[in-house]
Amino acid sequence: LFRALRLVIPPAWQNVESMDADIRAFYEYNSMHMEPWDGPAGVVLTDGRYAVCTLDRNGLRPARWVLTKDRILTIASEVGVWQIDPANVERKGRVKPGQMVAADLETGRLLMPEDIDNELKGAQPYREWLKAGVVKLELSINQDADLAVMDAASLLTHQKLHNVSFEERDQIIRVLAEDGAEAIGSMGDDTPMAVLSQKVRSPFDYLRQQFAQVTNPPIDPIREAIVMSLNTSFGPERNLFKETPEHAHRVEVHTPLLSKEAFDKLLSLDDPSFASTTLDLHYDPTATTLEAALHALTARAVDAVKAGKVILVLSDRNLAKDRLPIHALFATGAVHHALITAGLRCNANIVVETGSVRDPHHYACLIGYGATAVYPYLAYQVIGEFVKTGEIKPNLDKALCNFRKGMDKGLYKVLSKMGISLVASYRGAQLFEGVGLHEDVVELCLKGTVSRISGANFDDFESDQKLLHKAAFNPLRPLTAGGLLKFMFGEEYHAYNPDVVQQLQKAVKTGDYAEFKKYSEIVNTRPVAMVRDLMTLKSGANPIPLEEVEPLESILKRFDSAGMSLGALSPEAHEALAEGMNRIGGRSNSGEGGEDPRRYGTVKTSKIKQVASGRFGVTATYLVNAEVLQIKIAQGAKPGEGGQLPGDKVSPMIASLRHCKPGTTLISPPPHHDIYSIEDLAQLIFDLKQVNPDALVSVKLVAEPGVGTIAAGVAKAYADLITISGYDGGTGASPLASVKYAGSPWELGLSEAQQVLRANGLRGRVRVQTDGGLKTGLDVVKAAILGAESFGFGTGPMVALGCKYLRICHLNNCATGVATQNEKLRKEHFIGLPDMVVNYFKFVAEETRELMASLGIRKLTDLIGRTDLLDLSAGDTPRQGRLKLDVLLSQGDIPADAPRFAQQERNPSFDKGELAEQMVADALGAIKSGSAIALNYAVCNINRSIGARLSGEIAKAHGSKGLPDDTIRVQLTGSAGQSFGVWNHKGLTITLEGDANDYVGKGMGGGRLVIYPPRVATFDAHRNTLIGNTCLYGATGGELYAAGMGGERFGVRNSGALTVVEGIGDHGCEYMTGGVVIVLGDTGLNFGAGMSGGMAFVVDDTNDFMSKTNKEMVELTRITSDETEPFRVFLKTQVERHLALTGSARAKALLAEFDTTLSRVWLVKPKRISIEDLVEDIPGQTREVLEA
Repeated sequence: LFRALRLVIPPAWQNVESMDADIRAFYEYNSMHMEPWDGPAGVVLTDGRYAVCTLDRNGLRPARWVLTKDRILTIASEVGVWQIDPANVERKGRVKPGQMVAADLETGRLLMPEDIDNELKGAQPYREWLKAGVVKLELSINQDADLAVMDAASLLTHQKLHNVSFEERDQIIRVLAEDGAEAIGSMGDDTPMAVLSQKVRSPFDYLRQQFAQVTNPPIDPIREAIVMSLNTSFGPERNLFKETPEHAHRVEVHTPLLSKEAFDKLLSLDDPSFASTTLDLHYDPTATTLEAALHALTARAVDAVKAGKVILVLSDRNLAKDRLPIHALFATGAVHHALITAGLRCNANIVVETGSVRDPHHYACLIGYGATAVYPYLAYQVIGEFVKTGEIKPNLDKALCNFRKGMDKGLYKVLSKMGISLVASYRGAQLFEGVGLHEDVVELCLKGTVSRISGANFDDFESDQKLLHKAAFNPLRPLTAGGLLKFMFGEEYHAYNPDVVQQLQKAVKTGDYAEFKKYSEIVNTRPVAMVRDLMTLKSGANPIPLEEVEPLESILKRFDSAGMSLGALSPEAHEALAEGMNRIGGRSNSGEGGEDPRRYGTVKTSKIKQVASGRFGVTATYLVNAEVLQIKIAQGAKPGEGGQLPGDKVSPMIASLRHCKPGTTLISPPPHHDIYSIEDLAQLIFDLKQVNPDALVSVKLVAEPGVGTIAAGVAKAYADLITISGYDGGTGASPLASVKYAGSPWELGLSEAQQVLRANGLRGRVRVQTDGGLKTGLDVVKAAILGAESFGFGTGPMVALGCKYLRICHLNNCATGVATQNEKLRKEHFIGLPDMVVNYFKFVAEETRELMASLGIRKLTDLIGRTDLLDLSAGDTPRQGRLKLDVLLSQGDIPADAPRFAQQERNPSFDKGELAEQMVADALGAIKSGSAIALNYAVCNINRSIGARLSGEIAKAHGSKGLPDDTIRVQLTGSAGQSFGVWNHKGLTITLEGDANDYVGKGMGGGRLVIYPPRVATFDAHRNTLIGNTCLYGATGGELYAAGMGGERFGVRNSGALTVVEGIGDHGCEYMTGGVVIVLGDTGLNFGAGMSGGMAFVVDDTNDFMSKTNKEMVELTRITSDETEPFRVFLKTQVERHLALTGSARAKALLAEFDTTLSRVWLVKPKRISIEDLVEDIPGQTREVLEA
């Protein structure tokens, strides 16, 4: 049982330096034949003898256990699920990431992780088997030294045949080779989906990366790289149910992107276990078709494996004038599926030698459709030419090493978007959506891939390749310019081309509706660029006079500006946008960077306040100054990733709002660390409704297959509004591969959400909004018909304010002052006025009314969901004509009377928070008058978000200054539910005798939380778990004292709180930008990852803390020297305070031998801050110590 579980859900062992060598060998041996499953999952099972609980490698589910003295073991996702006498508790703890605990029901013994590991590692001589069997490719330092660079004419032919453009060479390949990282871009993608394009587009462009939202989290590949690996094995996979020395006979490499030397050595291995053969991917188009050539290729592949070949090399390198290449994507997928069908897939590896792989998305597609490894010969040749001509500085070996490093980083990011840690789990997983792929192509090459609207078939792809082939062998034809990333005249169509931008700005500056109509004419009659362009309004309706249509004001109320942060935008642009939206009765969205408190309650306030994964500037005061609180799960331009603000744009003002150091690059985590499941989302929605009961809570999702099911879950989690964003949303800064290849058109996501919500009786409970590239009244009408009742605009109003669409937002040198923090550019070039925003939205609303009148529709609600009012057009090209868009308009067997739009203003939670309401009733008078009060209550785990209601009332009454310390004192006993002390505000002190669950002190901005075990408890508090995971997430101030251990991700994104705790789990102080964390005991792995501000003190009893620290951004120092005297004084003061507040036995013992304790203390600090400067960050030590 234990081995089976360890095969399927192993811990993260690849990057853990301190792991026992024998247990590491057990995991490595088994990983060769079984890819792991990542979860997130807490798995509980029994075989009759053992009751077992195991947790996924990343610890994404809570599993708390309590063992009583009379041998009753309780494991649950929360502590406090039933009442246990605290005096009867022997031990309490949690299952840590990747760990397993078991109860032997025969002997009554509790097996801890180390007991199970000892049993597993001794079962076979795994280390000896690996030593004898594993073949490691011995690679030199210069792995590409013998790469022969092609002559210029041959290289040009290869590039044209594989559709390489000048733009791709310069913006993608060159950047990877120089910087070892993906290129960053901005403004999102306003080009057509590949199937709608009238240019030749790569088959890779038809695939959209899937991403995790809500039901499981993406992983943070930057700060949690410790759980990730690209380790790749070659050789046949063997029977899982046997363990033999032969199982260890495989070749291992660290990455599936092969260097020249790795590729050559792999193919020259003289061992039948790794016998290789090359299958040429070219065919004669005069004798056969692409589809027939694919069938012939798969037959050759199956025959080769039957003949004993193990490594199949699919190569498109040997081009010829009379032959066409099969695209590597189609070849890889077809061979992969043919081998599965023949029952031979585990006997072979697919290595692809190709000219088609040049960015991380191409690489991910081939791995995702079954390739074991990739050798991108043409990208290497292009880089070789760069080096030869002096276009880049690094030498060839360094440039190719950089390229592989950047590509691997990009692949990590693609894996992490789906919450996958290992490339072995991603290989063959096909985690893509096909947009515009015909079912014949999907069935043969991409079997099982979601492709909802059909589209391009084999004939289309073959004709594309013939066009490329013709150009390739015409020496007079240069490379194409490109135009996919930026507008270029005569190249790919861009929705925000200069004509559109200039005409819109002319209209809003003059306030002339006739000029706006010229703009909307350009947009509404453009060549087909978006899915909605193939939908036309039905003619033959009975029009009505314009005055019978509902007034402008009621349409304007349905308009929001999309979330754009103060930081991405200049303060002037952000304020002009907010003022314009407030004037028309719409709502502006703060974005994820917080908001200047001076704007609260004025015409410049943003009515929508966003809560994103970085939690920048999210405090109780921020949250109570909102009409809508939006949880940004994903962003259309880069779903599965966090927001990004380059360090140049983090000015002192932006840094103060975000509680970080000026000049620090800020990249929000891909996941919300408090949303790993739909239940967690429901908890955050509850947290927000507690702190501000008057606000509506919105959840922003991005269109992808299954978004309808997610929207249904969000409605059941009691959100009031749901936004479905399209792939063509904007962004201030994002890796280009994310902008181009993730997210689907909103038309697909919105129609799916509308259908699923109606079918499940949920549509009447929530309002649905869409955003992404909306420009005109026609867009609004089509979105309403597909199911939206409100509409988000991001880029449109920004262009109205003066943005020229230069796509340099991330460089902080925006020429129009819209997207820069540079004071000179803002002062001299920003010309935007709120009037321009007002004009833009009034024009859009007026056009909407005109179109409604032409359809005979009086009220917008009469339009919502009326798909019978749309016709479908055949488009401009044969492949557009093959699209089947009727699925977007179909209502299936949904009853006609099922609501098509929200029937209620709110979607109230079943949990009425009775205890929290009682606390408010008891304390409201004292809060308003500012007089001291002490209250006592008993709590249990169904009492969630305790303190949020009180904090909200304090923030409403007294703003960000709150109340004096300890004005409102609340004493609790019992096990508190999730989010204890969430959003805690200044003046509120909550003391808990008992224990608490996840998210303690989340978002706290002031006040104090004190937690200690029941006084009658007999266990060692500092060795037992007292509070849950993700405590102090996004905290900006206040204090937390916990006399016991915390869980995983303690202090993640802490940017101001001071805390003393007696032990924590993995990923402590992750991405911390301020505050102080004092750990009086053990820590888990990966401490301090991404920590750019604040400081931590750790008492290292076991002398292994150094190996548990992520040293990329922090360094460790002792505090026994003269210059560290202020830190010693501060630490002692805080430990004394901890003792006074909690009565901690651990603090008492450490203080009794304080000089000895100091020799074991590490100070953890960011590398970029000197010890002298760090002294200034020590919080004031004048606080009065209050007895517990």
